Amino acid sequence: MNLKILLPFQIFAEKTGVSRIVAETSEGSFGILPRRRDCVAALAPGILVYETDAQGESYVAVDQGVLVKSGLDVLVSVRRALAGADLGRLHETVQHEFLTVDQEEQNVRAVMTKLESGLLHRLARFQHE
Repeated sequence: MNLKILLPFQIFAEKTGVSRIVAETSEGSFGILPRRRDCVAALAPGILVYETDAQGESYVAVDQGVLVKSGLDVLVSVRRALAGADLGRLHETVQHEFLTVDQEEQNVRAVMTKLESGLLHRLARFQHE
């Protein structure tokens, strides 16, 4: 299979000769082999595992995103990714960086919620007038 991991503004990795892939969704882990049917999956933050004959097993910590398998091509589009050989360190990265929403993002979400609710209240008032 051909694996391509995409970030918002760059290609993180392109691998050919991939024999298997294991990814995590909110429903749990699932594996992809070359003859698996085409599919689309929403990825949860976690560890993506892929195996090639040349490199063996490789690990990539990924943030949430989407996986699309079409024929022998597998595209993984995620917000953030980090490759590494130390599975423990990658797991820590997922826990600390990908699963924890930083304070700034929480503030932006709160402001957006207030704006949306204010707009809905004004539209409701406008409709009743």
